[in-house]
Amino acid sequence: MTEEIKKSLRDNVGVRWFVLVLVSLCMLIAYTFMEVLSPLQTLIQSTYGWSGSEWGIVTGAQGYLNVFAFMLIFAGIVLDKMGIRFTAVSSGIVMILGAIIKYWAFAGNFAIGTEIIGIDSRVFVSAAGFAIFCVGAEGAGITVSRIIVKWFKGKEMALAMGTEMALARFGSFIALFGAPRIANAIDIPTSVLVGTIALCIALILFIVYTIMDSRLDKQLQDSAVEEDPFHLSDLKLIITSRGFWYIAILCLLFYSAVFPFYKFSSGLMVNKFGVDPGTAGDIPSILPFGTMLLTPLFGYVYDKIGKGATIMIIGAVLLVVVHTIFYIPSLTETWTAILAVVLLGIAFSLVPSAMWPSVPKIIPDKQLGSAYALIFYVQNIGLMLVPILLGVVLDKTNPGINEKTDAAIQAFRDSGVPANEIADKVQELRTIGEIPMFDYANTWLIFVGLTILAVVFGFLLKAEDKKKGYGLELPNIQK
Repeated sequence: MTEEIKKSLRDNVGVRWFVLVLVSLCMLIAYTFMEVLSPLQTLIQSTYGWSGSEWGIVTGAQGYLNVFAFMLIFAGIVLDKMGIRFTAVSSGIVMILGAIIKYWAFAGNFAIGTEIIGIDSRVFVSAAGFAIFCVGAEGAGITVSRIIVKWFKGKEMALAMGTEMALARFGSFIALFGAPRIANAIDIPTSVLVGTIALCIALILFIVYTIMDSRLDKQLQDSAVEEDPFHLSDLKLIITSRGFWYIAILCLLFYSAVFPFYKFSSGLMVNKFGVDPGTAGDIPSILPFGTMLLTPLFGYVYDKIGKGATIMIIGAVLLVVVHTIFYIPSLTETWTAILAVVLLGIAFSLVPSAMWPSVPKIIPDKQLGSAYALIFYVQNIGLMLVPILLGVVLDKTNPGINEKTDAAIQAFRDSGVPANEIADKVQELRTIGEIPMFDYANTWLIFVGLTILAVVFGFLLKAEDKKKGYGLELPNIQK
């Protein structure tokens, strides 16, 4: 029996890394679609007249179904009960469905002024599509985390998770760099359509993975490593673990200070640093390059040396520095924005490279699906509420700008200016001062506060690890 285990597919280095590439490409595509609108904030607001609050409604839609309808918790239970293969494929299908709805939001003809439950029709449909997509994307995320644990536990698990995250971050770069260029060359709906087509490829890759997973299960079905089946009562072990909650809250605070940055960074670059709207995503697109190189490196360090909790604290402290740079009103030179994004890339590599591989040290394997789902659920609360809060604060601290922008857009429409030229015309008015630039200083204080709290919970997690002996400071690779 022991000999059978040694000869399983996951003990073949080439096979398990091939599996990693398959699922990592799926998440790369998912992240590409996740951020496809992020660099288009100024362009969308100028073209469709969206306010900061409406932009926040759409970008915060990530948590509407995952949080309020408990879809993430349900996805975790389904993963533990139904297995990896079912959850992977169903997540891929849901992502495509949401993407199609989001594409229709921009490609469809919506009369100006029409509303659905008091929300602009285009804004409502776009938010609905994004919410559905995120149900699938987050389901895919917890499934891929469970896949990596299944294939890499006791081996180079942190390196594998870091590599997966690095490739996923490259998807963010593709969106930040490519979406504005597609939108400027063709139109905004085409940017969304390209991402939708790519998601179909992700579904095919998930199906290929299920073949590999099925073969591995056949090899292990009679082995001693097979666990007792998951029961709902097992959730008690998760929710009563203080270490688990520290890591979940750290995740909420950290990701709430990073992913909403993508959604608001293009507006910050245009309004604070004077970047052209057509290339507003270029500076934020630097971020994934650092994470692509450093996340696997820090994962390798965790595998070999340990110090997981310490790595998370260093990353959180660095994030405080980053958002303080973005906040300080007097720092408006382009080089300071580039420096801050580079530092953000380092921070964004440190924390996740240690956080996700630490969860299996706190929670047993058979509850991992639900544990990851609950962490993603908590994370989604922040990813839902923070963009909405940012949008509201941006509007409240910049009174009158939205009204002037809407009036200018309507005047250009009435005078027959083509829709794809309106954004440039509005930006010209901002440049000469007829429409004021947005002031992001007060908005960015929210990010600073989140990062300070992340540092606090990093230290709490390290203290709990010392007390309970989870082994977060120990290497992952078992000798």
